[in-house]
Amino acid sequence: MSPAGAPPRLSLVIVGAGPRATGILERIAANAPDLYGSSRDGAVRGLDIHLVDPYPPGGGRIWRHDQSPLLWMNSQAQDVTMFTDDTVEVTGPVLPGPALHEWSGRDGRDFLGRREQSAYLRWVYEKAVAALPEGVVVHHHARRALRVTGGRDTLQSIVLEGATTPLTADLVILAQGHLDAELDEEKAELAAYAERNGLVYLPPDFTADSDLSRLAPGAPVLVRGFGLAFVDLMVLLTEGRGGRYEGDTYLPSGREPVLYVGSRRGVPYHSKIGYDWTGERPPLPRHLGPAQIDALLALPGGPDFRRDVWPLVEKELGFAHYHRLFTAHPERTRIAWTDFDEKYEACEPGSPALDALVASAVPDPADRIDLTALDHPLAGVRHTSYEALQNGLRGYIADDLARRHDPAHSADLAVFLGLLSVYGQLVRLGDVGTWWHGFFSYLASGPPGPRLRRLLALSRAGVVRFLGADVQVRAEDGVFRAHSPTLPGQVTEARALVEARLPQPTLARTRDPLLRALHAEGAASTAAGLLAVDPADGRILDGGGTPHPRRFALGPHTDARGAGAFTRPRTNSPTFRQNDATARAVLDFLRTA
Repeated sequence: MSPAGAPPRLSLVIVGAGPRATGILERIAANAPDLYGSSRDGAVRGLDIHLVDPYPPGGGRIWRHDQSPLLWMNSQAQDVTMFTDDTVEVTGPVLPGPALHEWSGRDGRDFLGRREQSAYLRWVYEKAVAALPEGVVVHHHARRALRVTGGRDTLQSIVLEGATTPLTADLVILAQGHLDAELDEEKAELAAYAERNGLVYLPPDFTADSDLSRLAPGAPVLVRGFGLAFVDLMVLLTEGRGGRYEGDTYLPSGREPVLYVGSRRGVPYHSKIGYDWTGERPPLPRHLGPAQIDALLALPGGPDFRRDVWPLVEKELGFAHYHRLFTAHPERTRIAWTDFDEKYEACEPGSPALDALVASAVPDPADRIDLTALDHPLAGVRHTSYEALQNGLRGYIADDLARRHDPAHSADLAVFLGLLSVYGQLVRLGDVGTWWHGFFSYLASGPPGPRLRRLLALSRAGVVRFLGADVQVRAEDGVFRAHSPTLPGQVTEARALVEARLPQPTLARTRDPLLRALHAEGAASTAAGLLAVDPADGRILDGGGTPHPRRFALGPHTDARGAGAFTRPRTNSPTFRQNDATARAVLDFLRTA
């Protein structure tokens, strides 16, 4: 309630209280001194900010403190920050703050536990709240938001689960983060088959929330997915059940199931790179920057990713790779960098001329970049025995670990920087499809090296067994059966199947009732099913492409999704740019309300 004679208080509802909501709060606090203060008659307007989330503010669901201490972050502590720096192109003020390693006092190379990250996020949240101007009050509602109603020119009403009175808001920001989803047709059939036959089927989920107690000790379990969700699954079903490591040897507790893992690629994500950058950085962006994005956006009907976008991505990543190779390892090249760069500039991506240039200038094929081969590491690989497949995959993982920790291959780190640059540019295009996000994660967002070394130990102990690439699963004869062309004729049976991946954040299948209702009411969605928002400030678009003046959305369920969970310092993060633009739009609206 406002004091007698004071202007009525304004209200902002943020659905979600995790890292994205925390980042928005930080930007609201940063921009408020310039954009929010007195109303038209000179009186100060009070503001209530309501965070709606069943989980605690700061970490939210995914980064809550209440999860296994065995689960790590997937980034080194020095690569995680919630604060802007002078590389970030924002209109609002840059307010530096400590990265995770500086805040925690830990070595920057350490991979900290998720509980430590949760504490960092809680601290950032509390710091942001404390920095808000006088009269701005934050309230946390430990409930789910079920629906938002209200017109374009009227207050919004947000219905909360278990509450008798809805929240009333001038503006709403949807920042729910990762969402649960209804099963698609194939997965629904697998779930029904499991139910009929007394089998276990665990659909895509945040691994820490899956009921892993259903997986019996010693029983074979088929696992589809070889990314980060698999790594969490592996940890919780081994060390989480009492197993331990002595050096490079795993000592089972006897309570572990046997995990048979496969995927489209058939290999785990590439290891995190284990050395620091030295020397000259590639001058990025070069072939995919703002001018190229402007041209893509101007194409009639919009760009096609494979036809229009991918060639520019390929050219950019190749440039990053060869810039590093020629400047840091010139003994492995035949011509001067300036000569190569001039000729590379003139070549079309994927053209015979480009192939000829690279072949003449880079004598060792191992020093050339081949993105198609990287995306299909087991293409054409066929093994003749089960043991040959296991040995082959162990060799692949060991080679990857060695390469990703050897600065002689520092062109890989340059490509990583190129991937970050590309991702930051592609955000402006909106929804570019799911393949690119998977490819980015496979190359740039893999597990820490120690996790892959433990995977090798688990493989040698027989607790994890590899299936190969392009794994197909059939539900027949009362069991699940998996096979892969990597080992022709081999069929693996199990009474349990785990989908080791997060649900896809589509509006049509999300279990979030608020987003489902928005979708039914005509909010625009992309071809991949993401919520469409105005790239300028995150306002939600209707079916005709018109932004809703009072509703915003940011995060993985939108076409303004960012790269990875957190921001690396000094990378001009699109997440920071989005948060700042949204915060400023919110404050500007409230200032003139």
